[in-house]
Amino acid sequence: MGSSKTAAVKMAAKGARRGGAVTMGAQSALTLYDAFDHLATMVAVVETDGVCVFANAVFEEVLGLSRRSVMRESIYDWFVDPTLLKDIVTAVANNEFATSRLQAELKRNLHVLTGDPLPVQVIVTRMDLTAHVLIELVEIEQQAKQEREERALDQAQANKELIRNLAHEIKNPLGGIRGAAQLLQMELESKSLTEYTQVIIHEADRLQLLVDRLLAPHRRPHLVGDVNIHEVCERVRSLILAEFPKGLKVWRDYDTSLPEFRGDREQLIQAVLNIAHNAAQALSDRVAAGDAVLTLRTRVMRRVTINRHLHRLALLLHIEDNGPGIPEAIRDRIFYPLVSGREGGSGLGLTLAQTFVQQHQGTIECESEPGRTVFKILIPLP
Repeated sequence: MGSSKTAAVKMAAKGARRGGAVTMGAQSALTLYDAFDHLATMVAVVETDGVCVFANAVFEEVLGLSRRSVMRESIYDWFVDPTLLKDIVTAVANNEFATSRLQAELKRNLHVLTGDPLPVQVIVTRMDLTAHVLIELVEIEQQAKQEREERALDQAQANKELIRNLAHEIKNPLGGIRGAAQLLQMELESKSLTEYTQVIIHEADRLQLLVDRLLAPHRRPHLVGDVNIHEVCERVRSLILAEFPKGLKVWRDYDTSLPEFRGDREQLIQAVLNIAHNAAQALSDRVAAGDAVLTLRTRVMRRVTINRHLHRLALLLHIEDNGPGIPEAIRDRIFYPLVSGREGGSGLGLTLAQTFVQQHQGTIECESEPGRTVFKILIPLP
């Protein structure tokens, strides 16, 4: 993102030099700073007194206003408390220093001041060869989200290496143990003793099955085709209701405007099913009481950054339940292999779900508190 911003700044400065003008009209500013529309962050260019001469497309979306409605307006009207920002813009404009950072709260809408302000990190930079100042705003939550995505990717890669190494270390001796138990069973005449060899064989088979399940997503080929996310959700809904026919309601809240996309339908069904099935099992007390609710919700997101890449459109799928929530002790580790909050659980369902979603260049996150747990799947759309 830094290199893109630098290139855009240089392009804008170069254009200003060619134009030979320091003060520009609205139309010329729009043309001059077009490169900023390709950034994933909010960018504005202001004069030394804070008057806006350009705001990029992301800024429009966040403010909820058209670009022309904010042109020639004071940038300080956009902030809850602009005092520090005013001082910094003045200092940068006077070349007391080239750039500076601060945290501030951005108003959601200049004319309809409703809703909570948006916490942002503000980066103020002096633009060479012009009398303008570049202001970039990064949502603090977005920055934290990107950091979580990077940690999740690193953890998924570490999990993959761990699983491969673990499988290699377990499979060979496990086969030897099972084979030795079978040979021993053939030599034993006492039925009471053969029961022990049967235990060895059974447990060896169980461990082999566990290893195969761990390796399954990395072995299976990625079968790509056209996917309708609502067909995926309906398949999962029918499977869940077949297993929990009483006491559980599965609500649908679909955005039917969502387009089809290229992906592996069976992998996505398995990912959503793993999450929904875990939720249904966690709702056992509410199922017994008859007030368990599982919600499948789809939405379209615009200009979304996923795994450091900006996408024009993305699919957002919420899988929400009204259960007791994920135990706080494991909340940060639920996607790790073999971590389960349920007695008798394998701890593989969410690990596999994360793997399948990441194979679609998407991300998966979870928010949980007593009475509400929601898994959010985000997948880029064409």
